[in-house]
Order: sequence, then C-alpha cells, then structure tokens
Amino acid sequence: MLVCWFGMFVTSVGMSQIAPVLPLYIKHLGIDNSASIAQLSGLAFGVTYIISALFSPLWGLAADRVGRKPMLLRASLGMAVVICSMGLAQNVYELVGLRLLQGIITGYSTACTTLIATQTEKEHAGWALGTLSTASIAGGLLGPIIGGGIEESLGLQNVFFLTGALLLIVFLTTMFFVKESFTRQGKEMLQMRDIWQRIPDKSLTVVLSVTYFIITLALYSIEPVVTIYVTQLTTDMTHVALLAGMAFSASGLASIIAAPRLGKLSDKIGAQKVMLIALVVAGVIFLPQAFVQNPWQLMGLRFLLGLAVAGLNPSVNVLIKKITPSALTGRVFGFTISAGYLGVFGGSVLGGQVAAWWGIRYIFFITSALLLLNAVWVYATMFRKLNRQEEAISQNERSEGITACNRSNRGD
Repeated sequence: MLVCWFGMFVTSVGMSQIAPVLPLYIKHLGIDNSASIAQLSGLAFGVTYIISALFSPLWGLAADRVGRKPMLLRASLGMAVVICSMGLAQNVYELVGLRLLQGIITGYSTACTTLIATQTEKEHAGWALGTLSTASIAGGLLGPIIGGGIEESLGLQNVFFLTGALLLIVFLTTMFFVKESFTRQGKEMLQMRDIWQRIPDKSLTVVLSVTYFIITLALYSIEPVVTIYVTQLTTDMTHVALLAGMAFSASGLASIIAAPRLGKLSDKIGAQKVMLIALVVAGVIFLPQAFVQNPWQLMGLRFLLGLAVAGLNPSVNVLIKKITPSALTGRVFGFTISAGYLGVFGGSVLGGQVAAWWGIRYIFFITSALLLLNAVWVYATMFRKLNRQEEAISQNERSEGITACNRSNRGD
C-alpha cells in the first residue's frame, strides 16, 4: 500500500510539476516571443492529459489481461526515461513530443487503483482507496509548487532530472515490494461495445465518470489564472508566485489529511452519502472564493475545499468497485481516470476562457453551479437507488437472521 501511495504521488507530480516552469523552459529553449511562449506552454501542458485520457482505458485493458504489477513497472520506468529526456531537450518541439509520449506511456494510476481495489477486502475498501486517492490528488495539486521550488533552488533542467530519479525509485520499489495475486479471467479480447454490454449498471457508471470529470474540472479551473488573481489580492509583488502556489496547493494538503478519514466514513455509512454531501459542500465553498480580500482568505477556502473534495475521489472509486465485475475493474477504472484527465484539461481551458470573457470571479460562480447541479443529478439518479438497494439487503439479512433464530429455538 505504501509503495503504491508513493508511486501514485510521484507520477502525479511528474504529470503536473512542469506547469510553473514551462514558460521559463520554453524561453530557455530559444522562444522569445511572449505570445508564442504562452501558446506553446498551453500545448505542452495540455497534450499530456489529452493523450492520457485516450490511452488510460487501453492500459486498463492491459492490466486486466496481464496483471497490474507489469503495468506499474512499465509506466514508472517509461516515465522516468521520458521525463529525464525532457531535461535534455534541444528545442521546444522535442519537449512537446516528449510530453505527448509521456501521455501515451502513463497508466500508473489506473493499474495502482485497480490493484488496491481488487486486492482489498470489501469492508476496508473505502479506507484503502481513500488513502490512495490522496496520493493522486496531492501529487497533482502540489506538483506545481514542487516544480517551482526545485527550479528556484536547483535550476530548470534539474526539475526533470530529479523527478525522473524519483520515478526510477518508484520502479525499483514496485519491482521488489509490490505483491499481486492475479488470475486472468477469460482469454477473449473484448471490444469497447462488448465491455459496455457486460457492465451491469451502465447508468451508475456514467454518473460516476461524469462526477469524476466535474471534480477534477472544479479543482483545476483556477489554475490558469491563480497567479493573476493573487496579484489582484495583494500589494506585495515580491512573493506573488509563492503565494499563488500555496493557494493552488492548499486543497492538496487538505486532501492528504481528510481522504483516509472520509474513506473510513464511507465504509460505515455508504460511499454514496459521503459523495453527495461532499459535492454540496464543495459547491458552496466555491462561492465565497469570489469575494476574498487577500490571498490568505483564498488559501483558507481552498483548504476547506480540499477537505470536501477528499470525500469525492474515494467514494467514486468505492462505488465503481462495488458495481463492476472484477474482470472489468481495470477497464472501468481506466475510463474514469480518463474522465479525470479530461477534467484537468477542461478545467484549465474553462478557467482561462471564463476569466478572459467575464472576469476571474465568474470562474467560482460557474464551477459552484456545476458541482451543485452534479449533486442534484447524483441524488436523483444514484443516491436513492443505492440507498434502496442497501435497505433491501439489510432487510433480507435481518429476515434471514430472524428465521435462523426461530429454527434454533424450535430445535430444527
């Protein structure tokens, strides 16, 4: 479990740590025009997530067919080589190509989530997946501030070399310490249509994937403009970059603290209840972020947002495990993780466009509305349905217990 957590954290950092150093690195590679730097920065950052969204289901399929540990080894070693190579890029086109290749070979999160979901007992699944989700959330949200810190203290190229070295450590620890009991189920190569037909509850799967998309979209909607927003909130221009990184990463720190606890809570009261409450709370917390007067208020609200969001990812994963046959778990997790990657890209695009057309504060209004509408949809389509199922199961268990007790009293 610890190795998987460390691996997911480092791979998520590897995906996101380049964001604050991209403009500087592109300038270092010979691009001087500010408009071209902005365009190429957006392309280099976004292409990894778009390609990852396309390839995650394929790696999920491979994980179901050959095992999850081989996929962990492939992804960690491949990313180590590719990210180190970025530090040796000679021009911006090589950098963009390597970011594209990184999107193709990623898949550590898909395999790791599937491994933990299939190897963990049902009664502890919420805690395990909650703990694991902190790695992905924290790595993605803390990655930019980690990358910025390494750049400031060690230099641009060392951002890539140090991250690649950490991924090589992930590869070695995975090889020696991760154990998997894997039995291949079925030899046929299922097409996408066949996989969809075998999913027992298609409507719930769609709801969960869309919810995962909305979660990541909400988290990353502020990323393109957080530095600009902090600039509007402070007169101290000497530490704007640091304050912006702290504001963006505050939600990641909160998620590390809260996700395991909310995962345990979902084991007790039901993941659908935790997810619905977390969606409503997150939607409400977005609103006051539009009215903050200084960066510290923004950080505090982002921290509270992280506490709420921490209950969403593990709940989605627990419910996917619950409604999906074990033979298809990797592929379905691949679909939802693809939705998450699309959410990162979509959130960045949405935030930038809304800020350009209406102003930064409207980002918070629109994101809040999306989360609250998603909560209504979850309640109407999933919450009541799963509650009725749980009540029926509980009633059957009580009836069976009463029947067994009566037989025992009669001496049957």
